[in-house]
Amino acid sequence: MTELTTASGTSWLSREEMDSARERLPILYVDAVPVRVDDHGTVSAIGLLLRVGGDGQIKRSLVSGRVLYHERVRAALLRHLEKDLGPLALPRVPPAPQPFTIAEYFPTPGVTPFHDPRQHAVSLAYVVPVEGDCAPQQDALELTWFSPLEVREPTVLAELANGQSHLLLQALAHLGV
Repeated sequence: MTELTTASGTSWLSREEMDSARERLPILYVDAVPVRVDDHGTVSAIGLLLRVGGDGQIKRSLVSGRVLYHERVRAALLRHLEKDLGPLALPRVPPAPQPFTIAEYFPTPGVTPFHDPRQHAVSLAYVVPVEGDCAPQQDALELTWFSPLEVREPTVLAELANGQSHLLLQALAHLGV
């Protein structure tokens, strides 16, 4: 396989190569639930992105993306948080982050609560406090902060695609919220 190299030196597969890999291999992802915490460490808000999906529908989502070849998981988390929340989000990712769960996305619906029609993906899921100013970037249209009670509302959970509502509820349980 040939690799495309960007100006930053990272390796990317062509669209055809990525499609071929997705047909043969599970792909490693990270999911991040951005949160705001008060001075006592209590979660006061949970951030959800608004995006246009591949099918043209507007849905809410968590920060999510692939881990690149030869990229550390922490670096992937920081890259996706900056890509989606902007360079001034100031995420607090520890030096050795520990996921609160692992989510397996399957192309076949119903295998797990998580579904990705493109591929079998394994995602390490994290809760990440952010302290700075967030401004949605790239394909993120908007970032909305919900209180821990608001984010549990069925109408909000229904706006999350591909089983991410289950992941969000697991994050809230992990936080004891």
